[in-house]
Order: sequence, then C-alpha cells, then structure tokens
Amino acid sequence: MLQQRLSVITLGVADIEASRRFYTDVLGWKTDDRENCIFFDLGGYALALYEVGKLAEDISLTITPPERRGFNGFTLAYNVGSAEEVDQLFRKLAAHNVDILKPPQAVFWGGYSGYFADVDGHPWEIAFNPFVTIDAAGRMRMDKPSN
Repeated sequence: MLQQRLSVITLGVADIEASRRFYTDVLGWKTDDRENCIFFDLGGYALALYEVGKLAEDISLTITPPERRGFNGFTLAYNVGSAEEVDQLFRKLAAHNVDILKPPQAVFWGGYSGYFADVDGHPWEIAFNPFVTIDAAGRMRMDKPSN
C-alpha cells in the first residue's frame, strides 16, 4: 500500500509566467524552474505549476473550457500561529490587489481564516487553527497545543 504522505501537488495553470510572478512576487516564494514546469520546495514535498493543457494531455483527460471552470472541489491551506498573523497576511495580499474570496473571520470549527485566489482561481486558505501546533519550521503538527 501507499505510505501516508504527499510528494507533489501540481496545479494546472493557464499562463505559467503569470503564475510564476504571482507565487514569487506576491507570495515571496523561491522557485526551482524546470523545463515547462515550476517547482516550489515546501519542506518535504513540492508545489508544481504546469500548463493546464499539457497537464490534461499527460493524464489523458479533456479539460473544461476556461469560461466554464469553477470550484474544482479542493483548496490549498497555509496555517499560521495566530489570528493576527492571518489578518497581517491578508493586508499584504490586498496591497498586491490579490482576489480575496472570503475575508478573514472566525469560523464554525473554532478557528480563524480567510480565502484568496491565485491568478488561475485556485483557492488558498490562510488559517489559524487553535487545535494544532505550528512548529518553528512552519510545519503543522496534529498534536494539540499545550495551554
């Protein structure tokens, strides 16, 4: 069976250069460019950006025309250590005119979060979850924080 882990999350993007600029200039991430693909080291796994038509071809799928794309059933999340940090990051995103899908707010499960979209509309959540720990390396630990 498969080990319980991820290696790479690949996002199909319409314009790879526009996506590179968003992730490097707006989010401040460092890239490891490869031919026709952009990788971001996420400390044990990677986020990859690849042209959506080429990705569909590799999977042997037909893609939905861009004008019919909508929510595809998943989000990406970036967890932080406090509600104040969520607010601070959203202020920075707003300063870059990033599409804010849902402003930060208290949520039903007891945390605090908001959503923004990258240039292809992939929804990202920035969340404070009081039921997990964020370690010094920024990794989420599923153990409950000590009081």
